[in-house]
Amino acid sequence: MASRKNENVVFGQEVLSVEYDRRFRVRTPTLTVTADNIAIGVGVQPQVPPQAQPYLGDRQFHVSEFLDKSRDLGGLRVGVVGGGQSGAEAFLDLVSRTDGDLPRRVVWISRRPNYLPLDDSPFTNDYYLPSYSDYFAGLDTATRQALNARHLLTSDGISEATLRLIYQRVYTRRFINGYQDLVALYPNRMVTSVTRAPGGAWNLALAHNDHPGVCENAELDVVVWATGFRPTPLGFLAPVESRLEREGNEYKIDDSFAIRWDGPPEHSIFLQNGARGQRGLADPNLSLNAWRSQRILDRLRGIRTEDQLSSFIEWMTKPATGELQGG
Repeated sequence: MASRKNENVVFGQEVLSVEYDRRFRVRTPTLTVTADNIAIGVGVQPQVPPQAQPYLGDRQFHVSEFLDKSRDLGGLRVGVVGGGQSGAEAFLDLVSRTDGDLPRRVVWISRRPNYLPLDDSPFTNDYYLPSYSDYFAGLDTATRQALNARHLLTSDGISEATLRLIYQRVYTRRFINGYQDLVALYPNRMVTSVTRAPGGAWNLALAHNDHPGVCENAELDVVVWATGFRPTPLGFLAPVESRLEREGNEYKIDDSFAIRWDGPPEHSIFLQNGARGQRGLADPNLSLNAWRSQRILDRLRGIRTEDQLSSFIEWMTKPATGELQGG
């Protein structure tokens, strides 16, 4: 309610372009706003493999549409593709439905070697603290890429509670309720193609990661793509694109989360949630949003707030200046 009384807060506007001529000019279909600095936080959008994109609709859809499109699946063959938390929750919902709404078969496909748990152990959570974000930013590109791949399950695994519920539900369905053919679990597979099958169904071709020469097929009536999200494209920056530095597929940012560019330093484009490759797995998470916002405000005000409390872990190297201490 308070936001609607503030004339500087405007909802329902799509940014079409950002231009620069001594000041930034932000254009929408009905507004043109000028600013000395801009902060961008457009988040992420659903990601679906190219082979599925031509068929998206009511019978193939991203898991973000699950609540709206997963009704009336009783008696159908339903597949969930994706081994993260969203895929797990969709699978659990489907196998937990009452008899009238229960699918005839629920197939869960993941390219991961198994249905792997989220690593949220105490010291692993240090990857999501400001001190680690600063440490990570100082590493070379290859090291950062390797660390993000190695520690993916700290952000994209399945909670242990969800895994236990799934196992108990599958056990109950098979050995107590007598549904011998309800569930099919296919980890360690990749979907290589999607084609139409007779009767309005879909055929998914699967390649096993350990047996690449063997082709498997899953015929399904409905496919739920729990295949994650990707950063929303920033097409509205096209007018200034040539002036912005890039690192791989990301805009290169400084320690205040401002995109490096050839313009004056007193005018900046700040980027929230768009530098996972430079700032680590925590970058898309909201957990560090307040800290990132503080860095941005500090830059605008020309100050530097005291750093957050340091971690128990010494991430930074401390070159020896004499004999090692301790014993």
